[in-house]
Amino acid sequence: MSLWYTFGIALFAAIGTFLFGFDTGIATTTIAHQSWISYMGHPKPALTGAVVAVYIAGEAVGALTQTVIGDRLGRVRFMQMMCVIVTIGTIVQTASINLPMFLVGRAIAGTAVGGMVSTVPIYLSEISSPEHRGLIGGISGCGISFGTMMSNWVGMACGYAPYGATQWRLPLGLQIPWGIIMFIGLATFMPNSPRQLIRQGKVEQARIEYIRIRRELDNYAVQEEFALMRAQIEYEMMREIKSVREMFYLYRHRALVSIAVQTMTSLTGVNVIQYYQTILYKSLGIPSATILALAGVYGTLAFLSNAITTKYLTDQWGRRKMILTGLSGIILIEIYAAVMQRQFQNTDNQLGKGFAVLGIYLFVVTYYGCLNSTTWLYGAEVLPIALRSKIMGLAAASHFVVNVGITEAGPSAFAKIRENYYYVFVACTLFFLVIAYFYFPETRHKTLEEIAASFGDKVVEVSDRDVLAERDVLDEKAGIERLEKVT
Repeated sequence: MSLWYTFGIALFAAIGTFLFGFDTGIATTTIAHQSWISYMGHPKPALTGAVVAVYIAGEAVGALTQTVIGDRLGRVRFMQMMCVIVTIGTIVQTASINLPMFLVGRAIAGTAVGGMVSTVPIYLSEISSPEHRGLIGGISGCGISFGTMMSNWVGMACGYAPYGATQWRLPLGLQIPWGIIMFIGLATFMPNSPRQLIRQGKVEQARIEYIRIRRELDNYAVQEEFALMRAQIEYEMMREIKSVREMFYLYRHRALVSIAVQTMTSLTGVNVIQYYQTILYKSLGIPSATILALAGVYGTLAFLSNAITTKYLTDQWGRRKMILTGLSGIILIEIYAAVMQRQFQNTDNQLGKGFAVLGIYLFVVTYYGCLNSTTWLYGAEVLPIALRSKIMGLAAASHFVVNVGITEAGPSAFAKIRENYYYVFVACTLFFLVIAYFYFPETRHKTLEEIAASFGDKVVEVSDRDVLAERDVLDEKAGIERLEKVT
């Protein structure tokens, strides 16, 4: 029963990451429509590039906003704030009458999804049971890939609409309701994070929410888990972090792992391949209509591989194995893709070009199957609660900033060094594979508090007396509630 409850909550929370994936992807088809180009006054390439640049800059601002005020507002209120902002941003984009207005809308929406994409995995990791945290937390990553897939197919479908603003306004407008729907869910039935409530001193409210979330456990088991969680959080609060220097002094290993795992994903080249796959297809001589369909298939493979491995591998196999396997696979696939493109890019060998496209598809299956959900979840769960919002915000910001650099370099790199750009990502991925092998511990089936031991930090032990004290509080509250019902 508890799994279905948290599963439903996770699907609803993933609206936030869906908006990230959809709004990121839909810009690619929007700026490609001739109707958009004409309406916006035939902007120069630099201004068209700003559509992507201001959006990613907004994402970085949103992530840093989470670092500053995420803990102060709490998970639910912060996500509600982002829902309001993303709704404003999508409305402004859809209603844009000129390019400056469109860029403002992109920046506003980017700020919202930048804050949302790193908060959702934190929230889901904190309401999940240890046995199913890979599934529940991984749904946040599935939301990203589902949004990417939908943006590809919606953008393609709207290309067949009559020439005019409908071609690009309709896909943008489809985003508007989702922020409102998520806001309503957060305001009504979605639970607060019990761990965040304990940190805010709201112990009784935290206990109620935890019992609600872990409803499948018997009385003693749920109180044992709650007592351990409370003791660990209160112990960590005694070491409250007051500066960045203290943050990295006390929890250096955990903070650097969280930041590294986000930087690592950017340096695999995933965004370059995703944004510029159409350029790669064109270089292989593939017709324009086929290119749009191939991009749709790319997005579909991303979502399906992500969903399947989240369901059947993340909890069963473990985060460490997923990350090591994904990085190893990407190294081999990018070497293969570089060789295939070198061999067949300027030939009439259609079979060879098919093998070159296969390299791009093998990449998307490996990346989204092994890394997409795993890295966002892993980056959140390795952190102590005092740092979870702060460091995840910094990690997400590093992810976006690195993406700006390598994505902006993409067109020039493919023009000058062509397929050799892949070898840059091979070298970066190999470096991170070594780092992950030696410094990334396993977190599977451990509570968020028990993970501290994997990094050499103290885990507070709880006596039976403490557990019974928690149970007495629960029994007393239940007795009062029964008496109130009778009277």
